[in-house]
Amino acid sequence: MGLLGQYLANGIILGTMYALVAVGFTLFFGVLDVIKFSHGDVLMLGAFTGFTAFLGLEFVGVTDPWVQVLVVTLVAVAGTAFIGAVIARYLVLPLKAAPPLNILLITLMLGTAIREAVRLFYPNGSNPKPFPALLPDASTDLGNFTLRADSVILVAVGLAVIVGLHLLINRTRLGLAIRAVAQDEETARIMGINYTMIVLVTFAIGSGAAAFAGIMNGLYYNEINFGMGLLLGLIGFSAAIVGGLGNLYGAILGGFLFAALQTIGAVALPFASAYKDVFAFGVVIAVMAWKPTGLIAERTSDRV
Repeated sequence: MGLLGQYLANGIILGTMYALVAVGFTLFFGVLDVIKFSHGDVLMLGAFTGFTAFLGLEFVGVTDPWVQVLVVTLVAVAGTAFIGAVIARYLVLPLKAAPPLNILLITLMLGTAIREAVRLFYPNGSNPKPFPALLPDASTDLGNFTLRADSVILVAVGLAVIVGLHLLINRTRLGLAIRAVAQDEETARIMGINYTMIVLVTFAIGSGAAAFAGIMNGLYYNEINFGMGLLLGLIGFSAAIVGGLGNLYGAILGGFLFAALQTIGAVALPFASAYKDVFAFGVVIAVMAWKPTGLIAERTSDRV
């Protein structure tokens, strides 16, 4: 029972991270009908940006862990949100009228460029970096299950971010404008919505959410590396597809579903750690073959 509880806690944390990544893919597709394959590498860049901010704080003598984790997160999210907006402005929007394959290829190449730039130019970029353990390391013994304080904090804050994104999209004027652009670009323009600005803000939000997922990943595993975005980006994209690309709730559902599949694979299969990803991707492939439009099929009125 204790081991099962530990797997469940891990699954919730992973599901939160995957959902945040999947939300970005859904937002990009919702407003511009594009698949941004550099999204995972932008996540990695956010994690490295946060790690650099931590090194800067250490250099100037700021050692309070709460100040450190706050600054690291804010710098990573803000910096990566800006990069996401720049990508949208100078790479994605100019290709809006081009064939979709062009945007797919340019973002795929951009992801490779970001990944290789970090590997080549970041000090010892080829080696994994020990991400600092900034959250409390206290734990509570619940019989056969040990509940870690850092896990509780990561889940609580991660879920709060997901709820915040939901409220932003569904309860604010900005969210209304994003949904209007996603549903009918021309009508939105006629109604006075600044289409370009909405696209830039949407890409900033999606990229910032990915950076937050990258910081969560670093705090949870206490390590980051230049290739971390490859798997996380693929999982986030798979989660968005299986949930229903273009549907915010589908992205969240897909993220937690993928984490649940990994957890089931780790518990139920022999040589669990080796086969859990194979099992999860195998089930996702089967679900996609069964429901090509995703578990929550997109309707025009539901987009984003």
